[in-house]
Amino acid sequence: MEKYPVYWPQFYTATILEWKPLLSQDKYKSYLIESLQYLVKNKRITLYAFVIMKNHIHLIWQALPDFAPETIQSSFMKFTARKMKLDLEKQHPLVLEKFKVNAKDREYQFWERNPLGIDLYTHPVFMQKLEYIHWNPVKARLCNIPEEYYYSSAKFYHTGIDDFEMLTHC
Repeated sequence: MEKYPVYWPQFYTATILEWKPLLSQDKYKSYLIESLQYLVKNKRITLYAFVIMKNHIHLIWQALPDFAPETIQSSFMKFTARKMKLDLEKQHPLVLEKFKVNAKDREYQFWERNPLGIDLYTHPVFMQKLEYIHWNPVKARLCNIPEEYYYSSAKFYHTGIDDFEMLTHC
C-alpha cells in the first residue's frame, strides 16, 4: 500500500552567499540537477518545478513519506555545497576564497542561511508560484519565452519533454 504524503508541496528558494553568480557556470548548475535527480530517484521528493538562475534556485517540491522537508533541504544544501567546494579547490582556488567565512562551524559557505520554504496549500497559489518560477529567466533577460531556458521545468510543462528525467506534472 502506498503511503499518502504527509507534507504539502513547497515553494523553496535558496540563494548563493551574497548573491554571488556562482551558478553562472553550467557545471555548478549540474550539481544541483544531480542532487535533485538523486532525491527523486530515491523517492525522497516529488519535484514539480525548478529554475536555476546565476545566483539562486527556485523549486516546487514535496517531501515524500518518511522524509521531513528540513532533512531534505539540509541534505540538498550540504551535497551541493560540498560538490562546489571540491571543484573550486581543484579548478578555481581564487574563487573559493570569495566564499571563506568567519564562522565557528565552517570555513566556507556557499548558500545563504535560512532559505525560504513556503507550503502551498491551494492550487491557485501553487500555479502562481509555478508561473513565477518559469518566468524568472525571462524577467532576467536570459531568454524570450520560458521554455527556451534550459535549466528550468518550463519546457516540460510546454512540451511534456523532461530532459532531466526528474519532474512530475502538477
